[in-house]
Amino acid sequence: MGLNLSGYLRVFSSRRMAVMVLLGISSGLPLSLTGSTLQAWMAVTGVDLRTIGIFSLVGLPYTLKFFWSPLMDRYVPPWLGRRRGWIITTQAVLAGGIAVMGFIPPRDLPLMMAVTALMVAFFSASQDIVIDAYRTDLLAEAERGPGAAVFVTGYRVGMLLSGALAMILSDRIGWQQTYLIMAGFMTIGIITSLTAPEPGSPPSPPQSLGEAVSGPLRDYFEKRSAGLILLLIILYKLGDAYAGTMTTAFLIRGAGFTPTDVGTVNKGLGLISVIAGATLGGGLMVRFGLFRSLFVFGLLQAVSNLSFIVLVWTGKHYPAMIGAVAFENLTGGMGTAAFVALLMTLCSQRYSATQFALLSSLAALGRVFVTPTSGYVVESVGWAWFFCITTLSALPGLILLWTLRETITAMHRGEIRHDTV
Repeated sequence: MGLNLSGYLRVFSSRRMAVMVLLGISSGLPLSLTGSTLQAWMAVTGVDLRTIGIFSLVGLPYTLKFFWSPLMDRYVPPWLGRRRGWIITTQAVLAGGIAVMGFIPPRDLPLMMAVTALMVAFFSASQDIVIDAYRTDLLAEAERGPGAAVFVTGYRVGMLLSGALAMILSDRIGWQQTYLIMAGFMTIGIITSLTAPEPGSPPSPPQSLGEAVSGPLRDYFEKRSAGLILLLIILYKLGDAYAGTMTTAFLIRGAGFTPTDVGTVNKGLGLISVIAGATLGGGLMVRFGLFRSLFVFGLLQAVSNLSFIVLVWTGKHYPAMIGAVAFENLTGGMGTAAFVALLMTLCSQRYSATQFALLSSLAALGRVFVTPTSGYVVESVGWAWFFCITTLSALPGLILLWTLRETITAMHRGEIRHDTV
């Protein structure tokens, strides 16, 4: 259990951690360029709101990526191995696609922009598939918490570059030059992929596409308590996601803050707090282990929702807002680091691309079905009871986690890999 400061520093200062943060930047960079930043470009150039709304469909590849993930497990590019070969291929296409977007005026050529943005989103989702697999294959058990933490940090930095920085640049140098600069940032990932280490003793890929599709499922369900762990994946972040769907609306309509207040504190401070939480969580995982980290961080996530009730009582009170936003995002970052480490632990190297894509998509399932009810709940019971309900919605996941504590601890230690369900 004990680990001194030099032990923490040794884990975080390794070459593998540097690779994780730089690949995180590469993974997070394209997201806003086909999402919020592209919407801003369309809005300032006069594209009608219906068209802007339809463009939200460009993000579908991120939800559906598990459909083609078996291809990235089965086939090996003729350069840099099964994982790095695919990573650098997607990054090269992304750099070209983002640059092309800069030359397409969205008001004059909306269909061409839609097709190009969809292509960029597809290769961005594909990059995520294979980077998740590479991270799972590369990192040892003890490195997975810190590795998840620094990757989340890099991902958020990538989103910041393509979001806030891109919008600032667009006012000064125009959208075309901005997108060309963003395309240039993809060289960070390309250089990283060229110099990154290969996973030690990588397993052979599936021998057929049929095995690449069926093998990941068969392999996963050979694990002990596989069905209950799938339910845990759905439930673990549910309370956090449930509250998050209405946090911005509450701060503006419930507590009376201005959009500028929310943008400055909720987005700016929130980003810093998430990064700090992920880093803190990753460091604590080295000491706590996987189960204890999941439980403690999950409990803190649940309690953080109650901090917004203080704002219900105080109204527009800046210190209370800063405290609630910082606490909620800090604990959310800690929980995310532990949760990503859990997903990596559940994946087998032979099928890690498909398994991680499937498990991460499954994690969104509860959010998809439950969070649309949030507005109705607020209108029925009010803001204070809503945040109480979001806290209670986190308890089933924590109770299930406690019942699975021996299984998760054994998996984390590598004591069991496969067993009867």
